[in-house]
Amino acid sequence: MIYSMTGYGKSVLQLPTKKVTIELKSLNSKNLDLNARMPSIYREKELAIRKVLADKLTRGKVDFSIYVEATAEDTSTQINTPVVKQYIEQLRNVVDGDDVELLKMAVRFPDALNTVREEINHDEWQNIETGIHTAVNDLNNYRLNEGIVLEKDFNDRITSIEKILEQVIAMDPERVEGVRERLLKGVEELREKYDENRFEQELVYYIEKFDITEEKVRLKNHLNYFTETINSEDSNGKKLGFISQEMGREINTIGSKSNYAPMQQLVVQMKDELEKIKEQLLNVL
Repeated sequence: MIYSMTGYGKSVLQLPTKKVTIELKSLNSKNLDLNARMPSIYREKELAIRKVLADKLTRGKVDFSIYVEATAEDTSTQINTPVVKQYIEQLRNVVDGDDVELLKMAVRFPDALNTVREEINHDEWQNIETGIHTAVNDLNNYRLNEGIVLEKDFNDRITSIEKILEQVIAMDPERVEGVRERLLKGVEELREKYDENRFEQELVYYIEKFDITEEKVRLKNHLNYFTETINSEDSNGKKLGFISQEMGREINTIGSKSNYAPMQQLVVQMKDELEKIKEQLLNVL
């Protein structure tokens, strides 16, 4: 089972005096890159929020946001009545005007309004915590669904590489015989006498240098290991990336040793499938 690093989660809470919306967006990243935005009243909880997100999301470029919309009378700003009255009395001694006009001027002066620092309500924060977990679960479900699509694509491409590898294995005897014939023809064209026994010894040595038996076996093992890792309980994009690198080494070695155009064409096809796998692995958790 694999998870994508791309995801979206959302939770909306309707509290007595406000509407709270919690959003999570994630994209691919080598590590956890978390950006958190929230009203100042919740800043003291930021470290706790980051810990929850780090435990649940593991990796990815994550944008976390809390939006608050007031739905009832709930203001932290109050009129400083004694100060405003004093301003109005002083203004009457300076200018003529009705009380409304004087009040408009008075509330603009320093200390006319008091801003009371809000404190987090315990019950409210418990609801928000629940909403955060809901948004995280929503995002992880999104990641899982995206991972199912990626998993199918990986399996299809691994199957394609396996089929091409079977063609390589079937072609190998033909390749060896072709190399033997080319070398023999090249020697005969020299029109020189040669020791046939010595030639056979050199031919065996030459062909052994281009033997791809080990590479075929190792590539097959890597393909099986890749499939086993996909089907494991944990999503491990880094591990799959390491396996794909090993697959690439074996495919490249087969290509460099093949010395046979039809086999090299098959190698190009395997490389193409592997590159598409590597591109998709960048988005696996």
